Amino acid sequence: MLIEIGGFRLLTDPTFDAPRTFERPGAATLVKTRGPALPAESLKRIDAVLLSHDQHADNLDDSGRALLPRAGAVFTTRIGASRLGGATRGLAPWETVTLEGPEGARLLVTATPARHGPPGVEPLTGEVIGFAIGLAKPGDSIYVSGDTVWYDGVAEVARRFSPRLVLLFAGAARTRGAIHLTMDSNDAIEAAHAFAGARIVPVHTDGWAHFSENGDALAAAFATLGFADRLTRLESGRPTEIALA
Repeated sequence: MLIEIGGFRLLTDPTFDAPRTFERPGAATLVKTRGPALPAESLKRIDAVLLSHDQHADNLDDSGRALLPRAGAVFTTRIGASRLGGATRGLAPWETVTLEGPEGARLLVTATPARHGPPGVEPLTGEVIGFAIGLAKPGDSIYVSGDTVWYDGVAEVARRFSPRLVLLFAGAARTRGAIHLTMDSNDAIEAAHAFAGARIVPVHTDGWAHFSENGDALAAAFATLGFADRLTRLESGRPTEIALA
């Protein structure tokens, strides 16, 4: 996603490769079924990349990796920053940094906890974070979940912050049997309950073979449970304006 807020331009988990198969030693094989909505070369200024984690191609593929030096800043996990090097900055959960923009604009970015699957999955999936970003105080505007399931860490984000917009990495990703590694529809409904009043925007639901629930399935679940008016779906390649007031 390309997020524009308060004059800042933020890019999440860049993947710009054409459809292909990704095979990495010790990792599950991932198949990309759809290319990017826009080529990386078409993007203008990028003030920061918010990278949930660097170890999986559906969050950072080869073209996305090549784009990182163009960004004013790159924020990710601490271990991810040690692997990527350069100007990448690693953040621990609840750590906050400030982005300085033109004419004195300031954006606060807080790393939030994430768990990429069921309890005990960390040795397989590695460290992951999400982000709360706001113009006034940490997290008062937008929450970007990163690759996570619904668990106590996400519930704590809801308790600490009051985001008006929640970007959920959904799709119920499955690469290791029946367990899902990102939010499924039930998780997304739990998040909608916890982030009361927030607009819910599902992302990370289409374009890869390991996503077991697409955007249509998630929308149907929200409609069935009476949450349809809380959901905003994005159209690939087209800007969507969402008021935060």
